[in-house]
Amino acid sequence: MRAQAAAIMNKGGFGMLNRYKTVKQFGIDEIVIKKSRFIGHAKPVATEEEAIQFIESIKKEHWSATHNCSAYMIGERDEIQKQSDDGEPSGTAGKPILEVIKNQGLKNVAVVVTRYFGGIMLGAGGLIRAYTDGAVAGLAAAVPVYQVLHKEVMIEIDYTWHGKVDNELRNRNMLMGETLFTDKVTLTCLPLAEEADSFIAWMTDVTQGQGIILPGAERYIEHTEQP
Repeated sequence: MRAQAAAIMNKGGFGMLNRYKTVKQFGIDEIVIKKSRFIGHAKPVATEEEAIQFIESIKKEHWSATHNCSAYMIGERDEIQKQSDDGEPSGTAGKPILEVIKNQGLKNVAVVVTRYFGGIMLGAGGLIRAYTDGAVAGLAAAVPVYQVLHKEVMIEIDYTWHGKVDNELRNRNMLMGETLFTDKVTLTCLPLAEEADSFIAWMTDVTQGQGIILPGAERYIEHTEQP
């Protein structure tokens, strides 16, 4: 888990869920259907303003495209859901893109599918499939990941306890932060937030009450798989 996880702080505008699925980074991929180019773009966003800015930046970049259709979903309970057909027949573009976001269980993400018309009409069903596939391609390129809430727990111990505690933590595959070596050893552990209380109780037993255990801040840590 140490190699798969990279710590990031919780961004504003999102509630502290124990875990949620989003995308790691900006991603772009292209598919061609009956000579029309469909370019899927996806990006993690923390606020509606960020989503709007992202969509406008894609529109500016692809100002000559036939359409730049989009959708985004933001919030702890998916409170903000918006979509745009950008001139395509109603329900054939923005809605399918939003449905892909929902079906993949993603949060705090914006998607734009840019179309360069190739001269062949696709029909309503064909458009829905094309924009669906474009959104799927863009999201795959953005790399879906899980943001999982962890809690910092600092453990201050004498050097005589370091070997035993370190061994116990390794056996538990505990995600670790910084370790400080001063007159004592201070280890920063990162248990799941929902397991923090039981972890503290366990560590109190391991150190036989000889360690000073201080709970710290909660933060999201990125995982490639759901822990």
